[in-house]
Amino acid sequence: MKFSTANVLGFNFLQTTKAQFLEQLHTDLAAHQNRFVVTANPEIIMYAKKHPAYAEIIRQADYLVADGIGVVKATQHTAHPLPERVTGYELFEELLRWGDAHHSRIYFLGSKPAVIAQVIAKVNRQYPHVEVAGHHDGYFTDFAPIQTEIEQTQPEIVFVATGFPKQEELIQKYRHLSPAIWMGIGGSFDVFAGEVKRAPEFWQKHNLEWLYRLISDPRRIKRQIVLPIFMVKAWWANRK
Repeated sequence: MKFSTANVLGFNFLQTTKAQFLEQLHTDLAAHQNRFVVTANPEIIMYAKKHPAYAEIIRQADYLVADGIGVVKATQHTAHPLPERVTGYELFEELLRWGDAHHSRIYFLGSKPAVIAQVIAKVNRQYPHVEVAGHHDGYFTDFAPIQTEIEQTQPEIVFVATGFPKQEELIQKYRHLSPAIWMGIGGSFDVFAGEVKRAPEFWQKHNLEWLYRLISDPRRIKRQIVLPIFMVKAWWANRK
């Protein structure tokens, strides 16, 4: 499937719905294609604008999708608006379902030791036909054992939940190890394990997850202050 793109502050996001993008990923999986997926929100884009090496990694990804209503809103009044958010967490759950139906090998990397243990236990319960190719928490100093495990098991999907920029840096460096869908999914393991509560459906439907998270944890204000800055920069860029 050929996607058009929308440029947001120098980064080309796929103009796709979640359903269309999942169809593409299923096609890639069936063909054993090596794909690097970045699900980016305004915070990631603003970080990339300040860090050229990370920006280059984002641009080298095969697919860049909008995980953040701010990115979608930034294209709303342009010639190439994005149709909707494509969140990393929802892709994670949908790929687990696909993996269960197709007996896929999946590798899980990231989060705290106790959390990744809960993730694997839940995967084994809810998706019994998924073959867990391996797993490791995100607190490692030596990648060699993880590299060896991935090389030996050849997973078809690799979920990396170490947060940006580390997850994208790891994927760019090691994606050659297996012809898989490699995707950074931030804090998705914590949500899946129940350690962090995702916003209720009402907040999701009204694109207010960011506000729910801020109310739940006011300390996030230091991170979320980047959203209005992003919107102003995107608006100004669109005027040129």
